[in-house]
Amino acid sequence: MSSKPIALVTGASSGIGRTSAIALIVAGWRVVLSGRRKEELEATAEMARTALREAGKEEEAQDEGLVLVCVGDVAKESNVKEMFNEVEKVYGRLDLLFNNAGISGKAIPLEDLDIQDFLSVMDINVTAAVLCTQYATRMMKAQQPQGGRIINNGSIAAYAPRPNATSYTISKHAIAGLTKCTSLDGRKYNIAACQLDIGNAATAMGGGAANGVPQADGTIKPEATFDVQEVGRAIVYMASLPLGANVFNMTLMATSMPFIARG
Repeated sequence: MSSKPIALVTGASSGIGRTSAIALIVAGWRVVLSGRRKEELEATAEMARTALREAGKEEEAQDEGLVLVCVGDVAKESNVKEMFNEVEKVYGRLDLLFNNAGISGKAIPLEDLDIQDFLSVMDINVTAAVLCTQYATRMMKAQQPQGGRIINNGSIAAYAPRPNATSYTISKHAIAGLTKCTSLDGRKYNIAACQLDIGNAATAMGGGAANGVPQADGTIKPEATFDVQEVGRAIVYMASLPLGANVFNMTLMATSMPFIARG
């Protein structure tokens, strides 16, 4: 059993997932790192230990139970089941699930969309989140003290769709429905569900907006981006609330021109 709260972050090998996992660890959580690339997950773990040392938390950085690396495809139930069994074995509970794993899919009009490409996006963006939510809910209902929080990466692309972003937009609307269902079903078990809609964070996936992306009128224009570290701060804030309070939906987006990393 762990004295620290336990979080599970899917898609923790890069971008938003990596940033959020590190932010949670620095904030005092132990984190399960989920993804398909073992080397990148281990890199996330080392980055988190480095961040702790830079914060003057050497003892925490040496904690062998600080992270748990789980390699697998969360769109496959066998992998999800194995992962949650390992979480139960190592930590004995789960306090936070961040459903973050996702892909954008091909930019193509709906009528030209290959159904297999569509299903591939739905598997990663929706099926994986549903599977992880199912297993997390079961664990949170059974553990003592009962309850926990589930945060879904909703992305504002679902509410301001770009031309040809068919698969991505449909999948993100599905996530909004999942958030609502989980919130309603989880109340009596002290499970809070919420959604973070993320705009153009400066990552490999979202940061390209600074170079220009399709607009509703068919033109290509650069869009503002923001430091991905702000996503980590938002996740830590949402996760830190008592289960009797909940930010049901938060939108995080840029308000200026492209973010440029300095230093």
